[in-house]
Amino acid sequence: MAEVESVRSGVTSGFIVDVPEVRALIEETKRLTSTIQNDAERVEALKPAFQTLLQANGWLPNEYAQTGDTTGMGGGIAAYALYRDPGAALCLFAFVIPSGKTTPVHDHGSWGLVGLYRGRQLETYYRRTDDGSVAGHAVLEQMEQQTLEQGDFYPLLPGARDIHSVGSDADGPTISIHVLANDTGCVQRRQYDLVNQTVKPFRSVWSNVPCSDPAAS
Repeated sequence: MAEVESVRSGVTSGFIVDVPEVRALIEETKRLTSTIQNDAERVEALKPAFQTLLQANGWLPNEYAQTGDTTGMGGGIAAYALYRDPGAALCLFAFVIPSGKTTPVHDHGSWGLVGLYRGRQLETYYRRTDDGSVAGHAVLEQMEQQTLEQGDFYPLLPGARDIHSVGSDADGPTISIHVLANDTGCVQRRQYDLVNQTVKPFRSVWSNVPCSDPAAS
């Protein structure tokens, strides 16, 4: 399928990028979601299909591999929805970070998989050590760091390595691919300030399609 045919102009949910590689992953994700109840077991079973997408070449349109200043992450970081379930139960997206930039510390609130499609990426994981009883206050402790090379990927599970920051550790933009069980750009998540020990709600939004709630766009 030619690249010009892969992006469905005007489409904001379903297959925004409609190529066999994306369809195969989404279909397998839906199948496993309906047959495996445990999140960790489901993510483990999804790994082969996700790895296949990461290793495939040429399926990501060039327009969705560009940096931009259209998300709540700032710093020229872009997030392009490739598939959005109409019921907000699943999404696939490309996340582009300019060289030398790092995301704010944030969470996801969903199970899923994240993998590096292009570049080199530094991940820093945190855990929350306060009890959450004081509104707007959060104390985080750094757990570990890891560097991801092209083709590397890892699971996301609520309560386990779900809070992190991500930085480009390459000469050019870093592109990661995410499959998550929510509408990540439009759901309300949490952003953390390590220095001031604060936490606030935020929506990262999508770079290429609007959220259905105008306040999120």
